[in-house]
Amino acid sequence: MVCGLTTLHRVHWKLLWRKVSAAYSPDCPQMPPCDFKAEEYKGMSKDRIMEIRKHRCNPMVMKVTYYNKPVCLTQGYMQWLWDTDGRRYLDLFAGIATVSVGHCHPKVTEAAEKQLRCLWHTSNIYMTTPLHEYTEKLTAHLPDQLKVVYLTNSGSEANDLAMLMFDTLGSYHGGSPQTLGLTSYAAYKYPIANGFGCHTTMCPDVFRGLWGGSHCRDSPVQTIRQCSCDPGCCQANNMYIEQLKEVLASSVPSRIAGFFGEPIQGVGGAVQYPKNYLKEAYKLVRERGGVCIADEVQTGFGRTGSHFWGFEGHGVIPDMVTMAKGIANGFPMGAVITTQEIANSFAKGIHFNTFSGSPLACTIASSVLDTIREDGTQQTSATVGTYLLTELAKLREKYEIIGDVRGKGLQIGVEMVKDKESRAPLPAEAISQIFEDVKDMGVLIGKGGAFGQVFRIQPPMCISRDDADFFLAVFSCALQRYMESR
Repeated sequence: MVCGLTTLHRVHWKLLWRKVSAAYSPDCPQMPPCDFKAEEYKGMSKDRIMEIRKHRCNPMVMKVTYYNKPVCLTQGYMQWLWDTDGRRYLDLFAGIATVSVGHCHPKVTEAAEKQLRCLWHTSNIYMTTPLHEYTEKLTAHLPDQLKVVYLTNSGSEANDLAMLMFDTLGSYHGGSPQTLGLTSYAAYKYPIANGFGCHTTMCPDVFRGLWGGSHCRDSPVQTIRQCSCDPGCCQANNMYIEQLKEVLASSVPSRIAGFFGEPIQGVGGAVQYPKNYLKEAYKLVRERGGVCIADEVQTGFGRTGSHFWGFEGHGVIPDMVTMAKGIANGFPMGAVITTQEIANSFAKGIHFNTFSGSPLACTIASSVLDTIREDGTQQTSATVGTYLLTELAKLREKYEIIGDVRGKGLQIGVEMVKDKESRAPLPAEAISQIFEDVKDMGVLIGKGGAFGQVFRIQPPMCISRDDADFFLAVFSCALQRYMESR
């Protein structure tokens, strides 16, 4: 069930600029209705929560907290969240692209409650039905070569395990000592040795990178950069592949272990590569004896709309696929799926994980797969995501500070710049002002990019077009306010 109006009652919310409640600014666009009533919050005060967060939680928790005036959430339902003051928010970030089918989705909640009354945990020293049912169900969504599953508790752990089974492209693959070597964003790195043997290559970003054009991406929206490429030819792709060849020739041994790449970057800000980049990169890696790993932690489970997995959109079949986040709608879980040959090699030693594949996690993840199919969330990602992208592209034409709109399905990035000519990142203070304003009008979005200059839109895959229109009105309002203030 999705909150909002039916098609017969649909209203173009972007045309309505009325006051929704005293909780929000009088100039806010009107929020779409929701037929779910949140419980009145009677717990700890927000001030007390903030005090504990500052003085009892590790300082890193406060460091990553969003907003100058942080939001304290108490309840969620589908695409909606409520805070301690009873304010409702449209969630367009889904706990960092993790709530795939909707907060507290009734079907998933029912399955979890049923399993909670039956069996929570045993570990893999015993067999349980949910593990084997889920493994069979999950592998049915993958190519025939990829049929061997090892379940984990997170994406970082899944990528660690993928490295152990056998480093990479400018992207984010996790925060453990090993996966930090795969990550090429300074903000996520510590001044310690990590990821020995990992090398990064130039990120083939066709907007901010050295090369790019107007036909590079598999997206409804292309960059504002121009090119003179003939149909079927991409000079930007050729140049980025040459850079990869240079890394392979000068920075690594003649035989390499593997290559990690996200089909569309997540933390990087929905960066998309030229259409044939991964296909050619995989070929080069395999020629040197390496295996190819697709990091589907953020792009998997239908988020890109056109395909269930992001790698499918590139026309490649990896040797390993890592996944997490949306796999269990917010319940801690991850997975590595690989070939029988690689799995057999890994089994020469012993690897054990206490919580891997618990009956509860597998039951929830299995219900998520059922819900994706029954609710048509992949189709929602395609239709609503394409609508959002094309409408955001219109805002790009209107506002000089929107440099790029990119993505596919409900994996969307909006890159903010000082001006389109320089493509220099919009200053952090300006980003913060717009970010805060959007929140104050009732929408939660994310941030990413090397300079924190990209707004990330990765909502639960149950949002409606009415929700999209509401966000577009809010975002346009926030942009207009910023332009007027400066």
